Amino acid sequence: MASLLFKNFELLDPDVGELQGGFELLVDGDTIREVSETPISSASARVIDCGGRVLMPGLIDAHVHVVLSDVVIPRMESVPLTLMTARAAVLMRGMLERGFTTVRDTGGADWGLKEATEKGLLPGPRLFIAGRAIGPTGGHSDGRRRTDYGMRCHCCNALSFAMGVADGVSEIRKAVREEMRQGCDQVKLMMSGGVASPYDPLESLQLADDEIAAAVAEAHAFGRYVCAHAYTPEAITRAAHAGVRTIEHGNLIDDDSAKLMAEKGMYLVANLVTYYEMKERAADFGMSADMLAKNDMVIDGGIRSLEICQRHGVKVAYGTDLLGQLQTAQSREFLIRAEVQKPIEVIRAATTIGAEIVRMEGKLGCLKPGAYADFLLVDGDPLQNLNLLQEQGKYLAAIVKDGEFYKNRL
Repeated sequence: MASLLFKNFELLDPDVGELQGGFELLVDGDTIREVSETPISSASARVIDCGGRVLMPGLIDAHVHVVLSDVVIPRMESVPLTLMTARAAVLMRGMLERGFTTVRDTGGADWGLKEATEKGLLPGPRLFIAGRAIGPTGGHSDGRRRTDYGMRCHCCNALSFAMGVADGVSEIRKAVREEMRQGCDQVKLMMSGGVASPYDPLESLQLADDEIAAAVAEAHAFGRYVCAHAYTPEAITRAAHAGVRTIEHGNLIDDDSAKLMAEKGMYLVANLVTYYEMKERAADFGMSADMLAKNDMVIDGGIRSLEICQRHGVKVAYGTDLLGQLQTAQSREFLIRAEVQKPIEVIRAATTIGAEIVRMEGKLGCLKPGAYADFLLVDGDPLQNLNLLQEQGKYLAAIVKDGEFYKNRL
């Protein structure tokens, strides 16, 4: 792989929080080798004139579902894995085009998709995978019709490929061990009701304490961690006491549960945009009135969750959790959060905090020597105008992932 020397740009380092001029950046292969305020000498490097644009780290979305290609998740049971993969390829390409060079999939993506993107067989972001999301019978991961008493083989059913059902400690242990065998980076547990599942009340508590503890123990034994789908303070509190590392959603969090999360060093992965998009557009794609009613129960809590977490020092990562046709709104999350956060705080959520979530501090979400060469060149300053990260990457002059241009209109 070639060496590239980038010059004539404004540096947006999330740790600094303001633009810095006069820097140069040297990429060797897939790695940033040098970032310097003085001229960098490299006889073999190809020089890239950035035209005064802003150079910033590639974005990290810490909650996506690349295989959930339909807003109405139960419909996935009629989707074969071949079609599921083809649709996922389109969704992943769109994420990369919007500047998301890394995503954490929290239910569905497997080692095959991960390897396909790593080897360049499919264009897409770097994937951190959870495999099948695990929950109890009748819970958020159980999308079966009430007339369906069995879970068909996941080799021909995208719904059972992405979602797993396990009851009791022994089944939970086996399910987690299987996800570890399948090369997963994290384990996803369903610990409360959800909007997009057909029959579970939003406030329901899912999985027993001993089941959660077993999952956490098995994940830790393999050097991995557990992330938990949880909305209510009760579900969040149970997760915290069991050793769960990240809470997904958390819209109904309160001060006591946020304080406990801070004490435990936990993270919240908020995803506000999905609730706005479902309210505005999901009915057009067939989402039921019951699901939309559950969406109304949590949508107003999203902004409050950011404020509560900020008050108690809980780090909040950038996530979107958009389903199917709604995934084009991935970048709208920046604008929603900007209602209560400064632009640099939102950008940090999508860079440095995201890197902490995937345990890649210093390698992702930053512009430091030794980091992966994942970065963007923006036609303007996102610290002054987050709209520059909208419109499907329109204002991204270049997208570099692993030291190679995915997009280049310099």
